[in-house]
Amino acid sequence: MNILTVVGARPQFIKAAPVSRALRARHREVLVHTGQHYDAGMSDIFFAELGIPQPDINLGIGSGSHGQQTGRMVMAIEEVLLAERPDWTLVYGDTNSTLAGALAAVKLGVPVAHVEAGLRSFNRAMPEEHNRVLTDHCADLLFCPTATAVELLAAEGLTTGVHLVGDVMVDALRQHADLARQRSEVLARLGLRPQGYCLATVHRPYNTDVPENLRSILAALGDIHQQTGRPAVLPLHPRTRGRLEALALTPPAGVLLIDPVGYLDMLALEQAAALILTDSGGVQKEAYTFAVPCITLRPETEWVETVQAGWNVVVGADRGAIVQAATQRRWPEGPPPPLFGDGQAAGRIVAALEGAHASAG
Repeated sequence: MNILTVVGARPQFIKAAPVSRALRARHREVLVHTGQHYDAGMSDIFFAELGIPQPDINLGIGSGSHGQQTGRMVMAIEEVLLAERPDWTLVYGDTNSTLAGALAAVKLGVPVAHVEAGLRSFNRAMPEEHNRVLTDHCADLLFCPTATAVELLAAEGLTTGVHLVGDVMVDALRQHADLARQRSEVLARLGLRPQGYCLATVHRPYNTDVPENLRSILAALGDIHQQTGRPAVLPLHPRTRGRLEALALTPPAGVLLIDPVGYLDMLALEQAAALILTDSGGVQKEAYTFAVPCITLRPETEWVETVQAGWNVVVGADRGAIVQAATQRRWPEGPPPPLFGDGQAAGRIVAALEGAHASAG
């Protein structure tokens, strides 16, 4: 088979790593990086640490409005598809790169396979929700991480080509968690001790583009430090850094702003944190997998299983709700149930692609 894989953002690099490894053992893969994340701290380092080959093609799209960015991606990916004539286009997650890859392929009659299909937050104000819904309805193969995702697709009439494979991020975590503990020196570099700090990530427009939400979250992190003695480590997404500078926001005492970190450093920070506060879907899952309590800084989550299991609580950006969850909530004990698979999702994805290709041929 000839597979064209489209990636463009940090979570997609992580998801693509185990699948690319499995694909390249038996097939030809052309890896296309749209350039959606073009900062070296958000992109280059992940290819190196995850052992992903450097992209065969880097489109260098960069930033822009959603319409501009997606449109430029569709045009550029279409040219690649015409040149490569792949058997399948493989896309990941819910970014503009995901939707652009799916649209470009479906317009040319190239079958689309969507990894992490079936997720729904039911918040249509999120660009990611539109991206994932539209991509699912373009796709010929839908690779679901959970049984809930399968049920949500069925509710939309999507039952053909649906495969419950597990979550490829669990594959990546299993392959790299021990390596992170052994190699990462980020805790020593930052003067942190295990269980002695909170880890926060903030990057979604719900928080970065609403000044009162950004102010509320920073204030809450300062309150948590005052009440628990634990500082909050906040690796800054470029968008978040830009907003902080534009608003002239200075973090309160106990909030440590750092540059984006590599995948292994991030895994080390997550595993050793006492608490994680995030608006990232991927970080919610990583927290759950590492049995670290998580507070979701959004009004909803597509990973409802983590909430149902008691390891995640959704609070939005309200200062009081964040502090209360961080200081008063009782969290489960012991290892959480394995909701996201057994770490063998990549092999199932490759097998399903092979089966579909054989049926079509």
